[in-house]
Amino acid sequence: MSTTQSERLRELLEPLVTSQGLDLEEIAVDSVGRKRVLRVVVDSDTGADLDAIADVSRALSAKLDETDAMGDQAYDLEVGTPGAERLLTEPRHYRRAVDRLVKFQLADDEELVARILGVDDEGLDLKVPGVKGRKAKERRLAFPEIAKARVQVEFNRKDKKDMKEEEEA
Repeated sequence: MSTTQSERLRELLEPLVTSQGLDLEEIAVDSVGRKRVLRVVVDSDTGADLDAIADVSRALSAKLDETDAMGDQAYDLEVGTPGAERLLTEPRHYRRAVDRLVKFQLADDEELVARILGVDDEGLDLKVPGVKGRKAKERRLAFPEIAKARVQVEFNRKDKKDMKEEEEA
Protein backbone atom coordinates (compact mmCIF):
# COMPACT_ATOMS: atom_id res chain seq x y z
CA MET A 1 0.00 0.00 0.00
CA SER A 2 1.41 3.38 -0.95
CA THR A 3 2.03 5.95 1.72
CA THR A 4 -0.44 8.20 -0.05
CA GLN A 5 -3.21 5.60 0.15
CA SER A 6 -2.36 4.86 3.78
CA GLU A 7 -2.48 8.57 4.64
CA ARG A 8 -5.77 9.02 2.75
CA LEU A 9 -7.34 6.06 4.52
CA ARG A 10 -6.16 7.30 7.92
CA GLU A 11 -7.50 10.82 7.24
CA LEU A 12 -10.81 9.35 6.10
CA LEU A 13 -11.30 6.76 8.84
CA GLU A 14 -9.69 8.23 11.95
CA PRO A 15 -12.45 10.79 12.67
CA LEU A 16 -15.05 8.00 12.51
CA VAL A 17 -13.07 5.78 14.85
CA THR A 18 -12.48 8.67 17.26
CA SER A 19 -16.20 9.56 17.22
CA GLN A 20 -16.86 6.01 18.48
CA GLY A 21 -14.56 6.62 21.49
CA LEU A 22 -11.70 4.53 20.08
CA ASP A 23 -8.15 5.14 18.84
CA LEU A 24 -7.12 4.12 15.33
CA GLU A 25 -3.98 2.08 15.95
CA GLU A 26 -3.20 0.62 12.55
CA ILE A 27 -4.38 0.39 8.96
CA ALA A 28 -3.08 -2.22 6.51
CA VAL A 29 -4.16 -3.32 3.05
CA ASP A 30 -3.02 -6.83 2.14
CA SER A 31 -3.54 -8.98 -0.93
CA VAL A 32 -4.87 -12.44 -0.15
CA GLY A 33 -5.07 -14.39 -3.38
CA ARG A 34 -7.25 -12.33 -5.70
CA LYS A 35 -8.81 -10.43 -2.84
CA ARG A 36 -7.65 -7.39 -0.93
CA VAL A 37 -8.18 -7.12 2.81
CA LEU A 38 -8.34 -3.80 4.63
CA ARG A 39 -7.37 -4.44 8.26
CA VAL A 40 -8.19 -1.74 10.78
CA VAL A 41 -6.95 -2.08 14.37
CA VAL A 42 -8.70 -0.03 17.06
CA ASP A 43 -8.36 0.21 20.83
CA SER A 44 -9.14 2.41 23.83
CA ASP A 45 -8.01 2.82 27.42
CA THR A 46 -10.95 0.66 28.52
CA GLY A 47 -10.61 -1.82 25.66
CA ALA A 48 -13.02 -2.40 22.79
CA ASP A 49 -15.78 -4.97 23.20
CA LEU A 50 -17.55 -6.78 20.37
CA ASP A 51 -20.38 -4.25 20.24
CA ALA A 52 -17.93 -1.35 19.86
CA ILE A 53 -16.06 -3.27 17.14
CA ALA A 54 -19.32 -3.99 15.28
CA ASP A 55 -20.44 -0.34 15.53
CA VAL A 56 -17.16 1.05 14.23
CA SER A 57 -17.04 -1.62 11.50
CA ARG A 58 -20.47 -0.56 10.22
CA ALA A 59 -19.50 3.13 10.29
CA LEU A 60 -16.23 2.47 8.43
CA SER A 61 -17.94 0.26 5.86
CA ALA A 62 -20.56 2.92 5.12
CA LYS A 63 -17.89 5.63 4.78
CA LEU A 64 -15.74 3.48 2.49
CA ASP A 65 -18.78 2.65 0.32
CA GLU A 66 -19.46 6.34 -0.31
CA THR A 67 -15.85 7.10 -1.35
CA ASP A 68 -13.36 5.66 -3.83
CA ALA A 69 -10.58 5.33 -1.22
CA MET A 70 -10.25 1.59 -1.92
CA GLY A 71 -10.69 1.90 -5.69
CA ASP A 72 -12.97 -0.28 -7.81
CA GLN A 73 -11.49 -3.65 -6.87
CA ALA A 74 -13.38 -5.74 -4.27
CA TYR A 75 -12.00 -5.94 -0.73
CA ASP A 76 -12.90 -7.30 2.69
CA LEU A 77 -12.94 -5.04 5.74
CA GLU A 78 -11.64 -6.55 8.99
CA VAL A 79 -11.85 -4.50 12.18
CA GLY A 80 -10.25 -5.78 15.36
CA THR A 81 -8.14 -4.99 18.40
CA PRO A 82 -4.39 -5.39 18.91
CA GLY A 83 -3.17 -8.91 19.58
CA ALA A 84 -2.19 -10.32 22.95
CA GLU A 85 1.53 -9.76 22.35
CA ARG A 86 1.15 -6.28 20.96
CA LEU A 87 4.08 -4.01 20.25
CA LEU A 88 4.04 -0.92 22.47
CA THR A 89 4.93 2.23 20.55
CA GLU A 90 2.90 5.09 22.06
CA PRO A 91 2.57 6.31 25.68
CA ARG A 92 -1.12 5.30 25.60
CA HIS A 93 -0.04 1.72 24.80
CA TYR A 94 2.08 1.64 27.96
CA ARG A 95 -0.82 3.05 30.04
CA ARG A 96 -3.03 0.28 28.73
CA ALA A 97 -0.38 -2.29 29.68
CA VAL A 98 -0.14 -1.34 33.38
CA ASP A 99 0.11 -4.55 35.48
CA ARG A 100 1.20 -6.51 32.39
CA LEU A 101 4.54 -8.24 31.89
CA VAL A 102 6.54 -6.63 29.07
CA LYS A 103 9.75 -7.58 27.28
CA PHE A 104 11.89 -4.50 26.61
CA GLN A 105 14.75 -4.15 24.16
CA LEU A 106 16.62 -1.13 25.45
CA ALA A 107 18.55 1.42 23.41
CA ASP A 108 21.83 0.09 24.89
CA ASP A 109 20.94 -3.44 23.61
CA GLU A 110 20.07 -4.67 27.11
CA GLU A 111 17.02 -6.91 27.30
CA LEU A 112 14.66 -6.61 30.25
CA VAL A 113 11.43 -8.35 31.26
CA ALA A 114 9.41 -6.45 33.84
CA ARG A 115 5.88 -5.63 34.96
CA ILE A 116 4.64 -2.08 34.34
CA LEU A 117 3.53 -0.49 37.62
CA GLY A 118 2.84 3.03 36.37
CA VAL A 119 3.25 5.41 33.46
CA ASP A 120 3.71 9.16 33.25
CA ASP A 121 4.80 11.63 30.55
CA GLU A 122 8.51 10.81 30.95
CA GLY A 123 8.52 7.05 31.31
CA LEU A 124 7.61 3.93 33.27
CA ASP A 125 7.85 2.55 36.77
CA LEU A 126 8.63 -1.16 36.57
CA LYS A 127 8.89 -4.17 38.83
CA VAL A 128 11.69 -6.45 37.70
CA PRO A 129 11.11 -10.04 38.91
CA GLY A 130 13.79 -11.50 41.14
CA VAL A 131 15.99 -14.23 39.68
CA LYS A 132 17.24 -17.30 41.56
CA GLY A 133 15.68 -16.48 44.91
CA ARG A 134 16.40 -12.76 44.80
CA LYS A 135 13.67 -10.26 45.59
CA ALA A 136 11.95 -8.32 42.85
CA LYS A 137 13.13 -4.74 42.51
CA GLU A 138 11.62 -1.57 41.16
CA ARG A 139 13.19 0.34 38.30
CA ARG A 140 12.47 3.56 36.45
CA LEU A 141 12.75 3.56 32.65
CA ALA A 142 12.52 6.72 30.52
CA PHE A 143 10.83 6.46 27.11
CA PRO A 144 14.04 7.35 25.18
CA GLU A 145 15.76 4.32 26.77
CA ILE A 146 13.26 1.94 25.10
CA ALA A 147 14.06 0.70 21.61
CA LYS A 148 11.25 -1.86 21.49
CA ALA A 149 8.65 -3.24 23.91
CA ARG A 150 6.16 -6.07 23.58
CA VAL A 151 3.52 -7.37 26.00
CA GLN A 152 4.12 -10.95 27.07
CA VAL A 153 1.41 -13.58 27.40
CA GLU A 154 1.20 -15.04 30.90
CA PHE A 155 -0.57 -18.36 31.21
CA ASN A 156 -0.06 -18.80 34.97
CA ARG A 157 -0.46 -15.18 36.01
CA LYS A 158 -1.57 -14.60 39.54
CA ASP A 159 -4.29 -12.03 40.13
CA LYS A 160 -3.54 -8.88 42.15
CA LYS A 161 -4.77 -10.43 45.42
CA ASP A 162 -2.40 -13.42 45.05
CA MET A 163 0.52 -11.12 44.18
CA LYS A 164 -0.15 -8.91 47.22
CA GLU A 165 -0.32 -11.95 49.55
CA GLU A 166 2.96 -13.24 48.08
CA GLU A 167 4.67 -9.87 48.65
CA GLU A 168 3.48 -9.75 52.30
CA ALA A 169 4.76 -13.26 53.04
